[in-house]
Amino acid sequence: MGKTKGDLEAEISNALTHWEKTYLGRGSISVKSDILRNMIIVTLRGILTPAEYSLCSDKDGLLSVKKHRNSLVESGVDDLKEIIYNITQFEVVSMHTDLSTKTGERVMVFKLAGNLQNAIEERG
Repeated sequence: MGKTKGDLEAEISNALTHWEKTYLGRGSISVKSDILRNMIIVTLRGILTPAEYSLCSDKDGLLSVKKHRNSLVESGVDDLKEIIYNITQFEVVSMHTDLSTKTGERVMVFKLAGNLQNAIEERG
């Protein structure tokens, strides 16, 4: 019997936490990954620094923080796709991400080349 959905979700969360710490220099407070059909939805909480929250008090600062943080993640997208592939054996077709400067939460959506949820259920 292969890994369960929960096993894979935990492995993805741990791998992304490790990536954040090694690539970005610090990790989020919590990471939750959910496999849904051909998508992996990852929620990262507590990613902004106190200084970034302070900058977000006006529109220019808010846009600057979002642009900077999104550029950092986008620059590591090839690593992220490789991490997801190594865990799931499914190619990442596209990755979408956004950051809430109000909550300090980032959401990442990885769209896969196949239906991972069905593959897990069929193996189970």
